[in-house]
Amino acid sequence: MRLSEANYVDVAEKSIIELKTLKDKKGKSIKLLSTSQIRNLLAMTADIYNDVLNLREEKLPEEIVGRVNYLKIRFLYEAGREPAVKKFVEKTGILDHINEIGDNKNQYILFSRYMEALVAYRKYYGGKDE
Repeated sequence: MRLSEANYVDVAEKSIIELKTLKDKKGKSIKLLSTSQIRNLLAMTADIYNDVLNLREEKLPEEIVGRVNYLKIRFLYEAGREPAVKKFVEKTGILDHINEIGDNKNQYILFSRYMEALVAYRKYYGGKDE
């Protein structure tokens, strides 16, 4: 589902609820990624966000597009290292949403807000880390 100003909060909530209710083949709950893991992903996103906000033009410059592409690689790397992060990346559609950004400033801002919503719902529904 493509993110929009009208749906990104609901999409984030639904994704976290689905993650929280996932079971493995034996019916055991799958561990939700930790608060620090999701906050690290948000920190990478926020670093670019701060630069994007200062841009006057609507089209992202090549340097920022390159950083967004690298962000995608970092998400893939973290997903490969930790199964809980992989489930998070898959259920939230993060990679698809990064692809939707292209060189559009507003799409990046929307993606960043989506990440913030995911962190908020992870904390709200996930409670304390085990």
